Amino acid sequence: MRHRAFERPTEHYDERVSHIDEQICSLLMQRKEVANNLPGYPPFEIIAKWADSYGLYEDFLKMLFSVLLSEEHYKPIVEPAGFRRLLPVLKYKEHEEFFYTISSVRQYSNASVINLDIDWDETNEPLRHSKEFSNIELHLPEPYSCRFHSGVSNEGHASYSYVVSPPLPDDLSDISFVFKKFSDPFKREPAGCEIVIEAS
Repeated sequence: MRHRAFERPTEHYDERVSHIDEQICSLLMQRKEVANNLPGYPPFEIIAKWADSYGLYEDFLKMLFSVLLSEEHYKPIVEPAGFRRLLPVLKYKEHEEFFYTISSVRQYSNASVINLDIDWDETNEPLRHSKEFSNIELHLPEPYSCRFHSGVSNEGHASYSYVVSPPLPDDLSDISFVFKKFSDPFKREPAGCEIVIEAS
């Protein structure tokens, strides 16, 4: 997701709160570590209790925890640059009536681009693709970061591209591409199976 550069909303800053702000950052890091980076969202009853205990507005805390839930959307965006080569993959996975195919990986100096093609018999359920593939994400282990780049779909075919950084090695023999479906764009609710395509 592309986002605009953030502009500082005010020039004022009371340096006396700087150590408190640093503690807030430290606590955010601890929160991610304790919850394995999946803390979820507090129940409204707990938020109301905290608002009352600390003299804060309840709606303010609701918004604060909503922002914390979407931290991943603020990752710096890597745009592929310096095309090097095209790596053939030609691997597919069949699941139910769908064929998932990775034909190649485009290698750039700062990233890799993976294209996932999905094909099915459109005469069976012509509108099913809109629900099946609306939020499908690529997952790779550390140190790789994956983001959805673009996609198109029509009756019987869908094609999605993902940017991976840092770039994958030219030898893909140890790489497994894991695609996960989610029921919402914030990736909070898994929506079905994982599709694993081995590059080797």
